[in-house]
Amino acid sequence: METMLNMSTIISAIFYQILVIQLLLNMCSAKEVPAIFAFGDSLFEVGNNFYLDTLAKPTFPNGIDFTKGKRRASGRYTNARTILDIIEEELGFTNYTPPYLSPQTTGDVILKGVNYASSGSGIFNSTGSKFGDHICMDEQINNFAKSRQDIVSKIGAAAARKLLRDALYFIAVGANDIILLSSNVSLSHVENIKYLDNMISKFKSQLLSVYNLDARKIAVTSAAPLGCIPFERDKFSIDDCVPHVNELVKLYNVRLKILLSELTKHLAGSIFIYMNSYTTLEDVLQNYKSYGFTNADSACCRVYGKHGGKLPCIFFARVCPNRTQYVFWDAYHPTEKTNFILAKHALDGSRQYISPINIRQLANS
Repeated sequence: METMLNMSTIISAIFYQILVIQLLLNMCSAKEVPAIFAFGDSLFEVGNNFYLDTLAKPTFPNGIDFTKGKRRASGRYTNARTILDIIEEELGFTNYTPPYLSPQTTGDVILKGVNYASSGSGIFNSTGSKFGDHICMDEQINNFAKSRQDIVSKIGAAAARKLLRDALYFIAVGANDIILLSSNVSLSHVENIKYLDNMISKFKSQLLSVYNLDARKIAVTSAAPLGCIPFERDKFSIDDCVPHVNELVKLYNVRLKILLSELTKHLAGSIFIYMNSYTTLEDVLQNYKSYGFTNADSACCRVYGKHGGKLPCIFFARVCPNRTQYVFWDAYHPTEKTNFILAKHALDGSRQYISPINIRQLANS
């Protein structure tokens, strides 16, 4: 009996040592991501719009939990961290990627990456213009080209090329274009399809431009189930998700996934990742109680509307005290808790949530 116990102990010890060795090998083989560059709309915005003449500014109480009690905005459209913030932390970044327009985003800072995202923006240049100034996707890419030249000037062409090709690129854009389309219910199915095809054609040229500026590892978010956000529920006076809006989203996402696959196939050295925000958020909405939420249809930060979707989160808005129980932060955006779920699926998820590989694998590729 004692011999059997000793043998069991020995086997357990060996098994434990093997696990430790595997962990150490994984740690040693993990590549350090040199920089992260981000593009898109308010999902990734970190404060660029504070430097613009626009109504679309993430003012307080946005960031109420990010600043740890200080009554100042964080530049983010959520109560605390964005999806990108969480991903950056998980990949070992000690500082968040700064906004391009900040005066502090200069010198060696840009060698770790820059965030070009601007609230209200879309794939089309005109999207977001009703709010005032905005940085459309084309202009964001032009800004990246300027950053690239600054990096070349600082460390030389060869080192800059290596840094840029090893860096990760995150793009969250297209939702605002689809929201504009969904507002015009008089359009025929054929007209909707033409609009979506034009979106994809325009986006393809933008992704090619990013590739030609030495980007190689590019993660693109799909459109989420926009018909479920408080804004759309209140706009169409529906308690449930708005069907025709989600149908437009699905039509766009099918085209986007095909586009990213084709680009990876035809652009040497590239890998375009499809981050399936639709499936991930849909799962959260359908199973919100199992995730610990009590509210999956209304905004935590609200001013007006049955679901808090009539107005954005502005200075006189009411903020719910139990923010971890809400899926949605405001009329459009998720809470940090929801962002954490979305980020974890992006980092370590299966092909159901992100394909062809996840962000952790992309970082090590």
